[in-house]
Amino acid sequence: MNDSPRWFTSSYSDNGGQCVEVATNLAASHGTVPVRDSKVVSGPMLDVSAEAFASFVTGVKAGGFRSA
Repeated sequence: MNDSPRWFTSSYSDNGGQCVEVATNLAASHGTVPVRDSKVVSGPMLDVSAEAFASFVTGVKAGGFRSA
């Protein structure tokens, strides 16, 4: 089992420099999805519970986070 995060940025990102990266490969083994700033890859990361991350993704897909 690989416990190292495999980071990726969404293909929907416009590469405008304000992106986050996630490592969903740890969801099953650790129950978390690490999130970090793509501009500061050696900086801090936030561990989001896999359940909370799944709820967030569901909300985004449902259009619950539209910008004004």
